[in-house]
Amino acid sequence: MMSAPITIILAAAIGYLLGSVPFGLLLTRLAGLGDVRKIGSGSIGATNVLRTGNKAVAALTLLLDVAKGVAAALIGAHWGVDAMLAASVAVVLGHNFPVWLGFRGGKGIATGLGVLFAIAWPVALVAALVWLVVAILFRYSSLASLVATAVAAACAGLVVDAERALLIAAIAVIVIARHHENIRRLIAGTESRISFTKS
Repeated sequence: MMSAPITIILAAAIGYLLGSVPFGLLLTRLAGLGDVRKIGSGSIGATNVLRTGNKAVAALTLLLDVAKGVAAALIGAHWGVDAMLAASVAVVLGHNFPVWLGFRGGKGIATGLGVLFAIAWPVALVAALVWLVVAILFRYSSLASLVATAVAAACAGLVVDAERALLIAAIAVIVIARHHENIRRLIAGTESRISFTKS
């Protein structure tokens, strides 16, 4: 049996490595769409992949980014609550700050949603629904992400235990902090809108 500190460190390392797999960058290159970091926001996440015009690649990016959040949380949970918490935070940090890309990755929405599905699926469903409604109404992915993140943190405080609520709040802080440029553009009225009709 491994000691608790070792399992926590191992869970965090696994979570970070899973999170840092840049699916958006890999898939766009495999699809011949170039370097997704050179378009739009420069992010490797699904929303920026969608700006290539390839909805299938964007959808697959979203699915895989969610999956790595789920996987990290479940792997950590195998060693206990503390390891689950460590892996869950680490997978979001890995996605946002992948070492192989100079610590410039995504913004953690899909990966954070994956963590939510693994540790608090009712909160994940609420967050996903809020994101969809706000995105349809206002067509700003960043605004939808920010509102959904805030709602998830607030909802978690009511429906899950204190440890999971604290984890979700920590992820929310990370995600919101990564959207600082989007927040400035939203205030300035220069933020890009989502196109639901682009082929």
